[in-house]
Amino acid sequence: MSDPTLPKFTADATGNAVRIAKAAPVGRSSEPGSAPALIRLNKHMAALGLCSRREADDWIARGWVRVDGKPAVMGQPVAATSRIDIDRQAEQQQRQQVTILINKPVGYVSGQAEDGHEPAVVLVQPQNRWSECNSRMRWGHEQLRGLAPAGRLDIDSIGLLVLTQDGRVARQLIGEDSEVEKEYLVRVNYGAEATNVQAAFPREKLALLCHGLSLDGQALRLAQVSWQNPEQLRFVLTEGKKRQIRRMCEQVGLFVTGLKRVRIGRVNLGHLPVGQWRYLAPHEGF
Repeated sequence: MSDPTLPKFTADATGNAVRIAKAAPVGRSSEPGSAPALIRLNKHMAALGLCSRREADDWIARGWVRVDGKPAVMGQPVAATSRIDIDRQAEQQQRQQVTILINKPVGYVSGQAEDGHEPAVVLVQPQNRWSECNSRMRWGHEQLRGLAPAGRLDIDSIGLLVLTQDGRVARQLIGEDSEVEKEYLVRVNYGAEATNVQAAFPREKLALLCHGLSLDGQALRLAQVSWQNPEQLRFVLTEGKKRQIRRMCEQVGLFVTGLKRVRIGRVNLGHLPVGQWRYLAPHEGF
């Protein structure tokens, strides 16, 4: 199910197509009187939050997209002010797409199988659906088609993992301009100290975790890091570099012994049991 906060379709007067409201005029040349800058249609549709680029290409190939009243073609450049009409069949297709929340156990990878470890998607089976999932959606094998993680969680970590067929959800969570928060509870040791780490860990190093570290040659965004209890830190990040929290902790002398993601945006892990999954509810949004 797609995020209710994402852009919606509205039917046009004919009832045969669903019209997308035009974007605000952006990308114009700064030269007075010059023509507006052009952008590839699939990229523009993704930027508007209508679908993913891949999904846009599929719609274009199916003849479901019109630009300024004319059938769209693959790779077509468009202006930001161009009117884009989407056939109702595209809307119907999107409504059938699912977004699934799973509490990933240790030992499963987020994406493709690797090094003999299974991907978390293998757990998305009827017997693993949480008994308290209140969605009316019925599970079917077609829901596994194109179901992909929107953000990774490494093999040694547990907690909230989002799997989605909806490119709009994926873009919202892992797009280059995404600002969606991800919250983690992280159990740590500091040298030989494993029980009262908070007392032993220097305050200036805690400040460094919040701001001042770099990974892969790039400065990290501002993070929220605080003590949840004497053995556990709470991290809130708006980015997701590979093994980011573990590598951040290594830089300040901490060793991570447990990591759990408990929130993505406005969606909490809650009481979802380890190894079980549920559908994103219609009223929920990241």
